[in-house]
Amino acid sequence: MANTEQEMTSVEDVEWPDRWNHLCKFMERTGPFAHPDFEPSKEMLDFIKSTCKILVVGAGGLGCELLKDLALMGFQLIDVIDMDTIDVSNLNRQFLFRHYDVGQPKAKVAARFVNERVPGCKVTPHFCKIQDYDEDFYRKFHIVVCGLDSIVARRWINGMLLSLLNYEDSMVDQTTIIPMVDGGTEGFKGNARVILPGLTACVECTLDLYPPQINFPMCTIANTPRLPEHCIEYVRILQWPQEKPFGASVAIDGDDPSHIQWIFEKSVERANKYGIVGVNYRLTQGVVKRIIPAVASTNAVIAAACATEVFKIATSCCMPLNNYVNFNDTEGVYTYTFEAEKKDDCLACSQIPQKLQFSEEAKLREVLDYLTESAAYMLRSPGVTTMINGKNKTLYMQTVKSIEEKTKENLSKTLKELGLEDGQEIYVADLTSPSSLTFQLQLTSKMEKD
Repeated sequence: MANTEQEMTSVEDVEWPDRWNHLCKFMERTGPFAHPDFEPSKEMLDFIKSTCKILVVGAGGLGCELLKDLALMGFQLIDVIDMDTIDVSNLNRQFLFRHYDVGQPKAKVAARFVNERVPGCKVTPHFCKIQDYDEDFYRKFHIVVCGLDSIVARRWINGMLLSLLNYEDSMVDQTTIIPMVDGGTEGFKGNARVILPGLTACVECTLDLYPPQINFPMCTIANTPRLPEHCIEYVRILQWPQEKPFGASVAIDGDDPSHIQWIFEKSVERANKYGIVGVNYRLTQGVVKRIIPAVASTNAVIAAACATEVFKIATSCCMPLNNYVNFNDTEGVYTYTFEAEKKDDCLACSQIPQKLQFSEEAKLREVLDYLTESAAYMLRSPGVTTMINGKNKTLYMQTVKSIEEKTKENLSKTLKELGLEDGQEIYVADLTSPSSLTFQLQLTSKMEKD
């Protein structure tokens, strides 16, 4: 064991002539594309290697590419956070993993691989949810780069970085800004973007750019299935809770092969009943886990774009992307860059309470349905509190079972019955944000409506 540690230490200390020559060409001389504040310096390489702290969120298809690219670009203080373990299906594109790594945490295996292959690099893994850390953890990084497959996670990270901002006379204190570089892929399509929280368009500003999640009508699933996906959804939504194959309190775990196998077999039975072909294990897992097909080459292109933006932000050697680029290679190679505009009334970054217009006779359930179904908000499991007579009152909270049981009856009450008035603020907690969202009610009476 001692010999192994000694060998690793000696490897980390290895440097060779011109190792970083490709970087020095950008950092030690100026050029026509340099940032106006750029000052060529030999000390910049030391900043990249020993000072600049990067957080990579996600260690999947994009994350593996990002870790490799960043390490080879000289960034040596990297943290990576991911809550998933390695599955066999990951091995065709997530190249930091091997078959013997299946079942192990992605973050830990990816960090170990990069540390062993890139001398001097110190990748620190975090095998947990992004929500497990507070502001102090995220505040210590210079740049956050995301390689996520979840819109909810993107929105949460976006909200966290916005919560770290300080304002002076309604102006953002730029020393509190932590830039966020975000990449996403879907098959042969991808995008990369640069977000300067408080200054440029954030994730919430462009929420309508994300496609809505595909949901099949329940009547089709139950009565007239036509696609293999209909059969799988029927088993997932209806048969699982009815038959309780692994116990009454066991929810579906998309990473548990026994769960997927059971759903697959039942789906095949239903597909045969209706003469539907195409149900297989991989499709079953994809439907259950909402997996989007991934292509290794697209991941490589988008990760390279993101890593380049990280380098540009860290050094100012070139102007950063302004601020969104689309990539498509379904028929040839096509890219398009545009500036996503910051919304003046953005839910997350505008500092302005959102206005909700309802009749005072509207039920609380209608408000929650609007917040979850509206393309402007797309909340997942909102809980609502407010202030009445100077005291905090929980109107509904579904994430805590005991509170959900006590407040469930409020869903059928009108806003008037709940004591809510025109102009009153309600505070909404949701999985998409690390902090409560503020809404201002604009209520109309029945008389005004008539």
